[in-house]
Amino acid sequence: MRVVLGVGGGIAAYKAALVSRLLSEAGHHVVPMPTRAALEFVGAPTWEALTGEHVSESVFDRVDTVNHVAQGQAADLVVIAPATADLMARIAHGHADDLLSTTVLATSAPVLLAPAMHTEMWLNPATQRNVALLREHGHTVMEPATGRLTGTDSGPGRLPEPQDIVDAALALAARTAPSSAGPSDAASTGSASTPDAAPSTVAAAPAGAPTTDHVGSDPGLLAGRRVLVTAGGTREALDPVRFLGNRSSGKQGVALARAAREAGADVHLIAAHVETDLPHGMRTTRVSSARELEQATLTAAAGSDVVIMAAAVADFRPDTVGEHKMKKSEDGTDPVIRLVRNPDILRAVVAQRDERGLDQLVVGFAAETGDAEHSVLDFGRAKLVRKGCDLLVLNEVGTDKVFGRDENEVVVLSARGAEEASTRGSKDEVARFVVERIAREESVGAAG
Repeated sequence: MRVVLGVGGGIAAYKAALVSRLLSEAGHHVVPMPTRAALEFVGAPTWEALTGEHVSESVFDRVDTVNHVAQGQAADLVVIAPATADLMARIAHGHADDLLSTTVLATSAPVLLAPAMHTEMWLNPATQRNVALLREHGHTVMEPATGRLTGTDSGPGRLPEPQDIVDAALALAARTAPSSAGPSDAASTGSASTPDAAPSTVAAAPAGAPTTDHVGSDPGLLAGRRVLVTAGGTREALDPVRFLGNRSSGKQGVALARAAREAGADVHLIAAHVETDLPHGMRTTRVSSARELEQATLTAAAGSDVVIMAAAVADFRPDTVGEHKMKKSEDGTDPVIRLVRNPDILRAVVAQRDERGLDQLVVGFAAETGDAEHSVLDFGRAKLVRKGCDLLVLNEVGTDKVFGRDENEVVVLSARGAEEASTRGSKDEVARFVVERIAREESVGAAG
């Protein structure tokens, strides 16, 4: 595959060299196409040494070959990393003032942009409008990672990791590749040309909820849908060493992201602290605290058709974070830690959807324990109403239940009054069940 690697003029341009290497090692032909500003960060000799290709940013180079059009016509895939705010603005509005922008304008190949810029620039309404416009044009724009930026700044705007960019690019190419195999070709290529069949599951119902038997998700259930999934547990810093956290492993959220991808969705995973490998082939944003999760989620949710809030968010955080490690006092007194409430991210997502009039399905998760007067289902039904989401996935938790384990048992509650449905099985099986239930809820909403 011939990949045009566009490089924008930002400090993250140095990471594009690793993107180039990873693509080359995967057997693809890389054509580097840095902008003039990008060459200020990483010079032409570096790109030529990595790829063996002549480097130019000018439309007046190789005029006899009509290079600015030829490159776009020959490309199988265009990857732009980093995509700066200026570069995205120019591409969104059809500017063609250098080799990269003219190549994008001339290509019919899929285009993936990996943004990188300061948080304020990323969240600026002009940038967000340009991102929306790029997506309307059919381009894929990854969500930036959240973390350390230039200097002491931290927040959303960090370039996604090179491996994540490559995984997303190759997944995009696979999704958009034309299929030319006939029936006999499909038979001869076996599983390489058809999706693997998902294992079936017979659900065992917890008390108080009906059982639904189901099979693995149809590969086309969420085709063309943009799905945001949050996963893992947040950590709230006490000092540079200690934090308040929870027992969440993130396994169920990661399984949901995989299941949504298997169902044909364009998936963006926002991962807090997880105890499992993150899946490849999808956009991934890493966060730590509840407030980081809130910022990243609200930004990504604005462009999503389905939002699955599976992360375990700490309800409270310390009101102050110590600059230095907390020491034991000489007089033996114990420290007093004052806690304040964290934002209600699920409710904020619902409020944003309603305020903006978004056509969006929001799925919440509730981990409950029940008490002497109320069952887990009682608490779940009340939370569904209080949060305002469309579906609520409810599970009973405890020191020996759900957290960190490879199996789960859930009940899915619907705000539309659909019958409560439950399942029990591995977290991958539960994830496929939930994705199937989401697709059914979406179809009911569209029919209504």
